[in-house]
Amino acid sequence: MSNHLKVDAADTENRLDHMAQGVLGQPLDRLEGPLKVTGKAIYSAEARRPGLLHGVLVQAAIPRGKVMGMDDAPGAFAVITDPRFLRQAAQGLDSKGPPSGPDDVEYMGQAVALVVAETLEAAQSAARNLRIRYEPRKAEFDPEAVEPELPPKKQSSTGDLDAAMASAAAALDEVWHTPSMSAAAMEPHAAIAEWQDGSVTIRASMQMLSSNRKQMADALGVAEEKVRLLAAYVGGGFGSKLGINAEAVAAAIAAEKLGRPVSVTMTRQQVFDLSHRRSETRQRVLLACDATGRLTGIGHEALVSNLPGSKFSEPVTQATPFTYAAENRRIVHAVARVHRSSAGSVRAPGEAVGVTIFECAMDELAERAGLDPVELRLKNIPDTEPVTDRPFSSHKLAEALRVGADRFGWSERRAPGERQEGEWLIGIGMAAAVRVNMLIESRARVTLQPSGDAVVETDMTDIGTGTYTILGQLAAEMLGLPRDGVRVLLGDTDSPPASGSGGSFGAASSGTSVYLACQDIRRHIADRMGCDERNLTLQNGRARAENVDLALGEVMDGPLVGEGHLEPGATEKTVRQATWGSHWAEVAVNRWTGETRVRRMLGVFACGRLLNPKTARSQCLGGMTFGIGMALTEELAHDPRDGHVVSRDLAEYHIPCHADVPALEVEFLEERDAFVGPLQAKGIGELGICGAGAAVLNAIYNACGVRVRELPATPDKIIAGLMV
Repeated sequence: MSNHLKVDAADTENRLDHMAQGVLGQPLDRLEGPLKVTGKAIYSAEARRPGLLHGVLVQAAIPRGKVMGMDDAPGAFAVITDPRFLRQAAQGLDSKGPPSGPDDVEYMGQAVALVVAETLEAAQSAARNLRIRYEPRKAEFDPEAVEPELPPKKQSSTGDLDAAMASAAAALDEVWHTPSMSAAAMEPHAAIAEWQDGSVTIRASMQMLSSNRKQMADALGVAEEKVRLLAAYVGGGFGSKLGINAEAVAAAIAAEKLGRPVSVTMTRQQVFDLSHRRSETRQRVLLACDATGRLTGIGHEALVSNLPGSKFSEPVTQATPFTYAAENRRIVHAVARVHRSSAGSVRAPGEAVGVTIFECAMDELAERAGLDPVELRLKNIPDTEPVTDRPFSSHKLAEALRVGADRFGWSERRAPGERQEGEWLIGIGMAAAVRVNMLIESRARVTLQPSGDAVVETDMTDIGTGTYTILGQLAAEMLGLPRDGVRVLLGDTDSPPASGSGGSFGAASSGTSVYLACQDIRRHIADRMGCDERNLTLQNGRARAENVDLALGEVMDGPLVGEGHLEPGATEKTVRQATWGSHWAEVAVNRWTGETRVRRMLGVFACGRLLNPKTARSQCLGGMTFGIGMALTEELAHDPRDGHVVSRDLAEYHIPCHADVPALEVEFLEERDAFVGPLQAKGIGELGICGAGAAVLNAIYNACGVRVRELPATPDKIIAGLMV
C-alpha cells in the first residue's frame, strides 16, 4: 500500500480534528528522555566494534597553499591523505566546492590528514608529531578588504528608495555588524565506519541522512546503495551536521584501506575549526516613513563571506521582502571571498541575524518618528506579500504583537534611563519574530499488527527536538492506539528516506509522511469494515463504524503496512508561507560596569497545529536562549593575521550558561495553516531565535540609552556609550 500527497492546494478535510484517541497535541514527555539521562542512549562515538582503530585529524598550519609532503608519524598504524578526504575537508557542504586541487589548503586549520593507531592516545601522539611541508600562497582574511561578488539573483529593487529617504518625515540609515558564530552543539562530530562485502556502514552524527547518504556515496565514489548511515541519537546539530564532514569521509576511507573499523571523533577545538560557521555580517538598514509612521522605503544591504567557489552565502535578507510593507525597496547581497573556515547554515540561517538587526532598526526608527515601537510595526504589516501580491498562507504577527504587549506589561515602559534600581538601569524591549516556512519531500512506513502494536520506520533524525515522541503521537492518534503501543525507529538509511532535521521543516515534513502512511492503513481497515474512511473511528485498539465495534485483531488477518510519501507542491509558490511571533525582554544594565543581566523574557509564537506543546515549548526556550547569546556573548573571533579561529572552545566561545538565562515564558497562539498539508503544522525550532536578540538589545537602549551596533553587546561597548 502507498499514499502519496503533493501539496498543491489547501487542505480542507481537517481529518486530524476528527480522530478519537486524544494523544496528539498533548504535552507528553520525550520518549527517549530516560535513555539519554541514564546514559543508555548510544551516540555515534560510543559504539564499539571488534578490531576498532582510532583516527585523529591533522590540521593545516598555514591559511592557504599546497601540501608538498609529510614525514612518517612514529607510532601510527597508518597516515591517510586520500584526495577524496582532502577535497571534502576543503569544500564543506558544497557539492562542487572551491576550485582547488586535492592537496590544496583553503584555510588555517583545514583537515589535511588522518593519523590512525590502535589506541586513541597513540593516534593523538602520532598526529602531534606528524611534520607536514607546505608551499604557502597569498590569502585574504578580511571581508571588508576585498571586492565582493554581487550574485545577480540575490539583488532586487522596486521604486526609488533614495527619493523616499530624502522626502521622509523620519528616516534611518545605519550599519550594524554581527560576528561569525558557531553551532556549538553539545555532541562533537563523530563517525565510526566499517566495510563488508564492498559496502560501508557509518555510525555518524548527522542531521539529514537521506541527503547525507548521497553526499557520502559521491565523496567515496561508490553507488548510493553501498552506503548505510546510522544516527539513532544526535546530540544537537543546529545546522553544523546538515551535510557530511571530514570526520565521516576520513573514517570511511581509512576503514576501506585498512580493512578494519575506524573511529574518528573531533576534539572540541576541531569542531570549531572544521564544522562550518555562520558568516559574520555587515548590515546597512535604510528606513523611511511618513508623518503617520507608514513606511515609504525599506533598504537592507548585507555583506557576508565564504571560501572562494563556495555556493552558500548567509541569506541575511530572507524575511525582509515580506515582513513589512513599503512602496520603495532595495535588497543588496554581497559575498566576500576570504580564506576563513567554511560558512554554512547555522541556527535559522538568514533570519537569525537579519531579523535581529532589522528589528533593532525598526526600534530606532520608531524613536525618531515619535511612535511606540509596537504601533510602528502594527501600522506596516502588509495585507499581501509586497511586490508579488501573493496571499499569506496565514498571518499572526499583529496578534502576536498585541498579545505579547498585554502579557508583558508593555504599557508600563518608560523613557530610557528613567527606571533605576540602585546602580542598575532597567529597561524593556521588544521585536517581531518571523521565519520562512517550508516542506521537504519525506517518506515513512508504518506497520500495524493485529495485536494493536505499531512500528514507525523512517530515516528521520531526532537531534534533541522530540521527533521520536511526536511521530509516535501521530501514529497513535491516527491508528487509535495508546502512545506506548507505537514503536518509532529512526536514524537508519535502510528505512524510507525522510526530510531530515533542518530548516524547521522536520516535524511537518516527516510527520505528514507518517500521517499518510497511517491514512493508508485506515483506508484498508475501512474497506474491511465496509465503510468510508471518514466514518471510521479507531480508538483504544478497536475499530468502529456505524453499529459495528470490533477489536483490531478481528478486522485484520495479518500485519497491515502503509507507506506515506509527501512532496511539496504548488502552495510553495501560490502563497507566502511563514511563521510569526514576538519577543519581549526586560534587562538590567549596571551604570558603572556596563554589565547586562536579562531579567525576564516572553515569546509569543504562531506555528500552526501544535503536535506536542512540551517539545515545542522546549524548542522556543532554546531559541530564546540563542537570542540572549547572540545579543550579549557569542563571537567566533578570527585572527586578522591568518584567519584562524581564536575562540575555539566552550571556554572562549561564550554561549549563555544557566546564570545568564532567566525564567523564560512562552505562549502559543491558536493557528491552523491549511496550505502546509493535512497536519496544518509549521516549523517552530528556529522561529524562537529570530528577533530574540533584538528584544534584548532594544531593552538595553531603553534601560541606558546606548545602542550597540557591533554585536555582541559586551560591557566595554555599553560603557563606551554611557561615557559619551
